[in-house]
Amino acid sequence: MGAFSSLSERLNHIFSKLTKRGRLTELEIKTAMREVRVALLEADVNVKVAKQFCADVSEKAVGQEIIKSLNPAQQVIKIVNDELIALMGSSNQKLTVAPKPPTVIMMCGLQGAGKTTLCGKLAVNLKKGGKKPLLVACDIYRPAAINQLKVVGKNAGAEVFEKGTQNPVKTAQQAVEYAKSMGFDTVIIDTAGRLEIDEALMQELENIKKGVEVSEILLTVDSMMGQVAVNVAKTFNERLEVTGVILTKLDGDTRGGACLSIKAVTGKPIKFVGVGEKLTDLEPFYPDRMASRILGMGDVLTLIEKAQEAVTEEQARQMQKKMLENTFTLEDYLTQFESMKKMGGAQAILAMMPGMGGKVKADDIDESKIDRTKAIILSMTKRERVDPAIINSSRKKRIAAGSGTSVQEINQLLKQFDQTKQLMKQLKSGKRRLPFG
Repeated sequence: MGAFSSLSERLNHIFSKLTKRGRLTELEIKTAMREVRVALLEADVNVKVAKQFCADVSEKAVGQEIIKSLNPAQQVIKIVNDELIALMGSSNQKLTVAPKPPTVIMMCGLQGAGKTTLCGKLAVNLKKGGKKPLLVACDIYRPAAINQLKVVGKNAGAEVFEKGTQNPVKTAQQAVEYAKSMGFDTVIIDTAGRLEIDEALMQELENIKKGVEVSEILLTVDSMMGQVAVNVAKTFNERLEVTGVILTKLDGDTRGGACLSIKAVTGKPIKFVGVGEKLTDLEPFYPDRMASRILGMGDVLTLIEKAQEAVTEEQARQMQKKMLENTFTLEDYLTQFESMKKMGGAQAILAMMPGMGGKVKADDIDESKIDRTKAIILSMTKRERVDPAIINSSRKKRIAAGSGTSVQEINQLLKQFDQTKQLMKQLKSGKRRLPFG
């Protein structure tokens, strides 16, 4: 994840120095914590939060049982991990569901944070969980805001309720009544944003809150704004008493400071994070998984969840059967690339693997090479994909022309595919063992 790559690198460097030392003195731990504090500040973590965090870790890490333990460096890293989790809110905070439907979710935030798109992302997320959401257009000032929500709603497969530029409180009230009569169990209200916080905006949001029974007030903040985002969250919370935060653009090249500061400054949990442009790019926020990513320990649980969404159990069984029977074809190869794309691409997958956190950079993985491989397979006939042995030089020229690649690249792919089949043969015959077998 882009947001924490430099912080991960810094922390790994600090901890590797500790690990090399064996036994640790109190002074060595305190020196390391000073370095951690600098790393946090460089990652744009709130000054007070960084100071308190390091004080808490130091206090626990200089206890005699840590210093005298067999592996004190690992103990210190464990304490840092536990404190990071506590800092971000301990556990995943689910959305509150109203005892009697519909559950009303009010979305608020400044212009440019991606609030309207986020309404669609949330609708997609809720639909995946079996909910029936209704989107409500209550941003009556920004030109084309209602149309934007309609487009988002259409792409998300969710109905949009709008009454033009009438009073947003009235629209919200009518939407809730409509939801009750039409069987919608969740109402997502897209409210107005401003370029900056002003009295008129806050008053309107307070009026909507008074006008309908709201279960959640979710504040959208742009993580690229760093500490400004934290201050925005603080101000919104003081006026509206928000119930949770959604951080957007966490996939960007941000320093991650907002993610580490918001809960400590506002007392309100991050409930979701936006990790990309697509409507499916919204993830529930898990502090423990995020701490693992920051410390370069990977995020295996999210990886497993993504894999389960991308590949059904039946597909996985079929693939395993083909591998064991050595009937794996280029068609299956293509299916694997598609699954990888659904999981966010090779780079996203590697970033979640233990030990890879800060080490994966965009330049290290040539995603275009994967696209070229797919283009080659797609330019083959069905028969060629099933039986690559028939691909002679004239066929190679045709495939190269059709995929915009070279004969050399086709030879490379066929060689790679052949090696994969050979490996499967060896695994089947028991000449080689799987690393985890």
